[in-house]
Amino acid sequence: MPKAIILIEDGFEDTELTYPYFRLQEAGFDVDLVGEKGEEIYESKNGQRFRSDLSAEDVDVSDYKLLVIPGGRAPDRMRIKESLVDLAQSAVDEGLVISAICHGIQLLIETDCLEGKKATCYYSVKTDLENAGGEFIDKEVVVDGRLVTSRHPGDLPAFMRGTLDLVQNP
Repeated sequence: MPKAIILIEDGFEDTELTYPYFRLQEAGFDVDLVGEKGEEIYESKNGQRFRSDLSAEDVDVSDYKLLVIPGGRAPDRMRIKESLVDLAQSAVDEGLVISAICHGIQLLIETDCLEGKKATCYYSVKTDLENAGGEFIDKEVVVDGRLVTSRHPGDLPAFMRGTLDLVQNP
C-alpha cells in the first residue's frame, strides 16, 4: 500500500486537510498526519481537531510517495519550525510528489524548490512565490515536474485529480 504524508499544524484550513485525507484513503493510500509533535491534537481555523500520527522527526520520507501541505494559517507556522522545514526539504530531495494548496506554498518557499517552477497559490501569497523564483499561474491546478499546486478550497477536486494522476502515473 503506498504511503502519503499530510502535514498538520494549528490553523489548517479544514477542507484542505480533510478532502485529501479521505480521498487518498479512498485511492488506497496509507495516510499519516505529521506535525511538529507526534500524538498531538491540532486545531483547524474553524475548530476541527485532528491528532497527528507522527512527529516530523520520526518520519523517514523514503517510505512515502507523496507529501501534501494544506493551507490556512498553518503553513506560516510550519515554516518557522525546523523539523517541518527539514521534512519538506527531505521530501524535495527524495523526489516525492509534493502537493501544496492555498498558503501551503509558504512552507515550500523555505526549501528553495520553487526556483524556475510554475505554480499557483492563494492570491495573497503570489508575491512570495514570485520572490522565491516561481512563476505564478492563475489556474485551479498547476503541475510542474513533481509539484502540484492549487489556489483555494474550491480547487480541491482538480487538486486531488492532479495529485493522484501524478503519484499513480509518474
